[in-house]
Amino acid sequence: MIGYYVHHHGTGHLHRAMTIAPALPDEVTGLSSLPRPAGWVGPWVQLPRDDSAETYDDADVTADGLLHWVPLGDAGLRSRTSAISAWIERTAPAAVVVDQSVEVCLLARLHGTPVVALTAPGRRTDAPHLLGFASAVELVGPWPAGLTPRLLPGLDPRHADRFHAVGAVSRFPVLSETTYLPSSRPRPHAVLLAGTGGDGFTAEAIARAQDQTPDWDWTVMSRTLGNWHADPAAVLAEADVVVLHPGQNALAEVAAMRVPAVVVPAPRPFDEQHVTASALADGWPAVVLDEVPTTGWRDALHQALHLDAGRWADWCDGDAPGRVAAVVAGLASPEAAA
Repeated sequence: MIGYYVHHHGTGHLHRAMTIAPALPDEVTGLSSLPRPAGWVGPWVQLPRDDSAETYDDADVTADGLLHWVPLGDAGLRSRTSAISAWIERTAPAAVVVDQSVEVCLLARLHGTPVVALTAPGRRTDAPHLLGFASAVELVGPWPAGLTPRLLPGLDPRHADRFHAVGAVSRFPVLSETTYLPSSRPRPHAVLLAGTGGDGFTAEAIARAQDQTPDWDWTVMSRTLGNWHADPAAVLAEADVVVLHPGQNALAEVAAMRVPAVVVPAPRPFDEQHVTASALADGWPAVVLDEVPTTGWRDALHQALHLDAGRWADWCDGDAPGRVAAVVAGLASPEAAA
């Protein structure tokens, strides 16, 4: 048995788990505050939430900076850690994949269970991250080989050198083309991946971008604005340029579809997206902007249009789930257990 902890924030961690779990070398139990997703094969333990109080203003939530989220006296925290402990005792898993939680890494390790920890880009040199990295037997970075120093800037080599850089994990199959050729449509097509909205991709900002690019067709994908699509892959496949915040999963999906991008980093903990954008500016098929612009949309789109999106093959080659599985298999094998 292998456990897979899925952080409940957003949908990206779940999409990644759904992509990686089928490749793992044993039955996989999902551990998450999220409800069991359709299509999950294997058991699922839905955990209580640990953030349901009206306010945590007066609570000790970090144990004096040692951890990220352990609100003192929180019944949900007590229940969720008890549920994970009970599951470990009941199943004696060969390994637990954690995406992402320092506290779950440490909890599993305190039970003597090997941990494979995934992390995101960013400035993760704080004490909780260092504790989480140290508690994991293996560390996985879902980014291209050689980019760990760029995507985890300042991290001590004793942790950075342990990362298996497996490449980006996309839920969509990668396209086979190695060189991007702009479409022959008379009007180029821009797709905006706004996700849940906010972070500058407001209705007003989107309207301004469309007004500045009358020679472009636009598709806006936003759950907040009511423009989401049941099949995002089909929309991305018809794009000439994608505009997005560089979250790990959105970026992986654009790379898998081999479409050039306009990237606008949004504020995130540990500077995750700004660190990612800085790396992308170094020769990848992306035009990187500091913020959602008020002018200059036409120039940004046309600059991106002529980039060679075949370079995305080095970011996302479709084999990342198998590489993660190989790392986990090294822990779950009888030889490793001995």
